[in-house]
This record gives sequence, structure tokens and C-alpha cells, in this order.
Amino acid sequence: MQNFVFHNPTKILFGKNTIPSIGAETALLGKRVLFVYGSGSIKHNGLYDTVLQSLQSQGCIVTEHGGVQSNPLLSHAHAGIALAKKHDCDVVCAVGGGSVIDEAKAICAGALVQHDVWKFFTGKKSIKSILPLTTVLTLAASGSEMNSGMVLTNDATSQKFGFANKHLYPKTSILDPTVTCSVPPDYTAYGAIDAVAHVLEFYFTTKDPYTPVQDRLMEGLAINAMECCDAVLAAPDDYQKRAALMWTATLALNGLTNAGLGKIGVPMHMIEHSLSAFYNIPHGAGLAAVIPGWMKIHCIDQPERFSQFAERVFAIRDGSKEERAAKGVDALINWFTKVNAPTTLTALNIQEKDIPKIAENAMTLAKIWRMRDYSKERVESILLKCL
Repeated sequence: MQNFVFHNPTKILFGKNTIPSIGAETALLGKRVLFVYGSGSIKHNGLYDTVLQSLQSQGCIVTEHGGVQSNPLLSHAHAGIALAKKHDCDVVCAVGGGSVIDEAKAICAGALVQHDVWKFFTGKKSIKSILPLTTVLTLAASGSEMNSGMVLTNDATSQKFGFANKHLYPKTSILDPTVTCSVPPDYTAYGAIDAVAHVLEFYFTTKDPYTPVQDRLMEGLAINAMECCDAVLAAPDDYQKRAALMWTATLALNGLTNAGLGKIGVPMHMIEHSLSAFYNIPHGAGLAAVIPGWMKIHCIDQPERFSQFAERVFAIRDGSKEERAAKGVDALINWFTKVNAPTTLTALNIQEKDIPKIAENAMTLAKIWRMRDYSKERVESILLKCL
């Protein structure tokens, strides 16, 4: 286990009937609120009214910034930044899934600078301070509600970049599992896949040979994500399983899973970002298509690690290490299929002729993330395995 610093300042309010607390939590940080949300589903399920009334009951002056899309766009974040500046907002409240929270983080960072917020994503500028952020989570997936990361798509350049900074942790996040009961089956599955992917990235890219605490934690989170996803797809109103899935997704990327692992990488996400930048596919769907190809290649080089995962997560104990490793990859692909996720690029209508373009696009992010061992040729070889 490597040396590490773990510091997560986000306050979590978890459970039923916690959402009306958003007004008081936000008002502690400021009174002029930019209220960020998505395409409008929160207006149909009553969440919009609950949040707005809670904010107004605390004397908050609310400016709305709706319309955040899945794979949030830089241009829309620019509009939110302009609103925050125009109305002199001193706090941001985001209600939605990871896309909404990510764009809200970009607005929080961009509202306090004169340069383009995209410079944070390209490494040309560093965040010094941001507007404080509170969130109400509506989808179990990205973990953005309790981490320091954000992802945006530059719609002018077709680049989808992620960036992390210690200032980007939300101050308070409210997680009420009941609001996820209305999430459609496909996005429920994509969210669970995103959580599993966060675990897989760290689990298979660490070079440390002895990480028993993190291994068991990550294996357990992967099992929970899959089992709870299966359960809520069968019974969407199962509160306990919704709660477990929601907390699993948060824990998968809040800093605990990678603590002590040393240098790790996120190659699956790096490659997927190019897919959703070009084709605007759901992030979890893109991951389900990329993960099998990446794992098929790397299980050959890491049979010990992959066989351990197969044994502990899927109870596969027959055959050699190499055979168990391969069976574990197949078992994960079978689960993707079970929850109706695409497992190939072909299923996403992405053709082989597009692979060089996708790989070339991924190179900029690989450079920014310092993933020097991922050349264009290597990314192409992975993508070919994903067809």
C-alpha cells in the first residue's frame, strides 16, 4: 500500500425526506443562488417545486439555469457562467445527475475568472477558488456529488475532457434514493455500469502488489452495483436496493477506492470520452462497449489480477489463472448483456472506419492526463477488440 492523503469535505445528507433541507444548506453559503438543472424532468416529478420552495423559504434569490444535457456542453456552461456573473450569484445549487453537477462545477469555477473555463480542462489554468456548490442527486452513477472531478464536452472541437481539483468538492450533497425510482431502466443500468467502471479502472491499473483493503472494498462495490441494479430493474420501487445502489455509486469515486493504490490510470474513460464526444451516446453505454475490448487485451498480461477478480466477484474457481481471468471477462460482458447495455461499437452504430478518428481524438486527453503509454496505435488496437 502506498502513502496517501484522504480528504473529502463534502457533507452528505442521505435518505428519505432530506431534500427539503437543501434551502437551509444552501443559504448557509449564500443568498443569491444559481439553480442548475437538466431538461425538465424535475418539473414533472415535483422535485423542482420542492427545491425552489425550500430555497425561497430561506430568503434566497434564485436565478435558473436549466437545460443541461447528458454529456454537458461547454457552450451551455458558458451561458451559466454569464448568468452567474450577471446576477452576482454567490452560490450554486445543482439538481440532477452527474452531468448537471459537472456543469454546475464548471460554472462555479468559471464565475470567478475572466478567462475561458475550458483552460482548466486543458491544463492551461489552475483553479484557485470557486463559488460554493450544493447538490440534490437524481441518478446513481458518476459520484460527482462527492468528488472533485468534472467533465465537459467542447461542442466546438468535439473534445470531452475531465478535470479534478480540490476546490471542486460540493459543500453539501443530498441523496434521497426515492427520486431515483423513476429513472428509466436503461439509464439505471448505465449508471451502475459507470460505477463498476470506476472500480475497474483503479483495480486493474494499480501497480502495487499488496492492496487487500482496497481490493475487498472495490470487489464489494462491484458486486453491490450489479446485484442492486438487477434488483431495481426487476422492482423499480425497491427503496433498500435503490439506496444501496446510490451509495455504492457515490463510494466508487469519492477518493476511498484509490487511496493507497499509487499511480493509477483511467484508460477506459479516456477512450469512452472520445466516443460520446463524437456520437453523444450515454456515458454508461459507451463504457459498456469499451470495457470488454480493454479487458480482453489486458487479462492476458495480468492473469493473476483478473483471475482474482473473477474468483471473488463471480465465484469462478475452475481452470488455470488464465482461464479464470478470461471467464471473468466473459461474466462481466454477460452482465452488461443482461441489463441490455451495448457491448460492442457495432451495437452503437460505430463503424471500423471511424476507429482512427476516435483514437486520434483520444490522444489529446491522454496527453493531458499523462497517460504516455497509450499511443494512437494502442488505442486503435483496443477499439478493434470492441467491434
